[in-house]
Amino acid sequence: MRNAAKTLIIMAVAAATGAAQPPAADPPSRVARLNYMQGPVSFRPGSVDEWTNATLNYPLYNGDHLWADMGGQAELHIGSTAVRLGSQTALAVLNLDDRMVQLSLTGGVLNVHMRALGQGESFEVDTPNAAVTLLRPGDYRFQVDEGNALTVVTVNGGDAEVTAGGRAFALHPRDSARLTGADSTFASEINIAAGFDSFDRWCQDRDRREEQSQSARYVGREMTGYEDLDAHGAWTQAPDYGWVWRPTVVAAGWAPYRFGHWVWVEPWGWTWVDDAPWGFAPFHYGRWAMYGGGWVWVPGTMVARPVYAPALVAFVGGGGFSVAMSFGGGAGVAWFPLGPREVYHPAYHVSEVYVRQVNITHVNVTNVNVTNVNVTNVRYVNQNVTGAVTAVPQAAFVGARPVNTAAVAVPANAVARAQVVGTAAPVAPERASVLGRPAPMGRVAAPPPQMADRAVVARTAPPPPPVSFAAKQQALQANPGRPIDPAAAESLRRTDRMQGAPVVHSANPGGFQQPAMQNNPSQPSAPQRNDRPNYRQQQGQQPQGQQQPGQQEPRTFGRPVQQQQTQQQQQQQQPQRTYERPVQQQQQQQQQQQQPRSYDRPAQQPQSVQTPRGEQHQETHQQRQEERKQQPRRGEGKEEKKQ
Repeated sequence: MRNAAKTLIIMAVAAATGAAQPPAADPPSRVARLNYMQGPVSFRPGSVDEWTNATLNYPLYNGDHLWADMGGQAELHIGSTAVRLGSQTALAVLNLDDRMVQLSLTGGVLNVHMRALGQGESFEVDTPNAAVTLLRPGDYRFQVDEGNALTVVTVNGGDAEVTAGGRAFALHPRDSARLTGADSTFASEINIAAGFDSFDRWCQDRDRREEQSQSARYVGREMTGYEDLDAHGAWTQAPDYGWVWRPTVVAAGWAPYRFGHWVWVEPWGWTWVDDAPWGFAPFHYGRWAMYGGGWVWVPGTMVARPVYAPALVAFVGGGGFSVAMSFGGGAGVAWFPLGPREVYHPAYHVSEVYVRQVNITHVNVTNVNVTNVNVTNVRYVNQNVTGAVTAVPQAAFVGARPVNTAAVAVPANAVARAQVVGTAAPVAPERASVLGRPAPMGRVAAPPPQMADRAVVARTAPPPPPVSFAAKQQALQANPGRPIDPAAAESLRRTDRMQGAPVVHSANPGGFQQPAMQNNPSQPSAPQRNDRPNYRQQQGQQPQGQQQPGQQEPRTFGRPVQQQQTQQQQQQQQPQRTYERPVQQQQQQQQQQQQPRSYDRPAQQPQSVQTPRGEQHQETHQQRQEERKQQPRRGEGKEEKKQ
């Protein structure tokens, strides 16, 4: 019941969550979402050495690969950051957690539009020639030319740091670096950025679309998927829930978590992938409620970065439910969406801190109490809503088949007998569950082997690649519905022979370094440039206006160095004005002090010292008095002549 949910008590089910794990074992609070595709785009999970057609709204994590074939384009979102792939581009996720985004680009063209970079966070793009760390919000372009072993990094806005061959240098707005070779043969050259091409203009159009988002008024921009809500729904205010979002067009018989399919994504386990172009944020954050005659999404309290969840549902079953259902002779799986203020209990391995954070938008965490009380007897608000419960045969569930075509009718007597069994289906995944779709028919586009197997240079050591699905399938079958714990995964990794993992080399001879964080960016000296006159100088001399290494002033976002130095010189040459004071007050103070304003005089006049007007008038009067004393009085001159 809703009143029971309002008690704001989180109770961990011992059989579902097990013993509390330390926070270090918690999964990250974010993933990368594939939110746009055009043309042929392929996907390969990190635990399977097989390519398949990419699926919209699929969450990408460590080890996952993406390939945009000839004529293809794709867009990923990690919170408010957009990552866009051009034609014939190979991208892999090396590391994605709460503080680090590390991508591998082995070929093609990539654009990163970073709206925000939090304190202590790092964003790194590793290429075959060098590792590039993005230090500021801005726009960055990467192009890897496989045939010429060349990488071009362009900073259209922001600041970046290139690390390779044991050295590092900075890039600033409108810098474009040509990087060749690697390690001891690494070479670089910096030029002025060229004009925009069709790919850049496409990225700019996508950026403008997000800038105009009205949904950012109701949810934070770090909620992955917010950018697609405007075009497919409307916001309204509900008395019991605050601001809610309602989709404008849905199919007949639509209900949350019915038009899409289930996939297996570790470390979360069973994950919902919706078919709708807007179907990410409303199914991984917030809750659903029946309001005003239809379903509405309730995002809850706005927070800076809400915690991603694989699916906010409750699964039902039990002997009475199975008897009342007909799944064609086999077992079945059924679920319904969680409602507002109802607590989500992860079935994967998490700490008590994680349980609080994943529920923070709908639960007052200051009143949360984590206990070992079984909550399967709680009656949820959406469990009795007509049409809320969805059921499919188990084969369709694990086979990643479309739910709406495989769904079976759920009679009212079955709903009455249903018991909540947890927030994850107690079913072991299959290979198709990891690929996210049944075996594809026909050819699937894949990158050339020389591009897929190409090594990249990294500044930061990425985590080990995922354990292959084949190596852990037996362990997953032993505990259906629960991902293996980190210790078991590490044990399996010792004997795993997973093929196709990204090859990474250190950018420094001494080994990998710590990530370059946003709050402490290093600013090493840049290599010589050939695009500015009089830049090359003799050894031991510094160009005019250039500071010694280690004494560089902080660079303002989006302001070129030359422009910054010019402004500093102008400020030094201009007189100090008290422009923060009102003009009338200035004039009164100047009259009281009787001081001249040197900047009131035309520049061409000589800068001679002048007497203030009052003193000048007094001096003139005294001079006239002296002149009158010296002049003969009237009539004195005539008397002298007569004598």
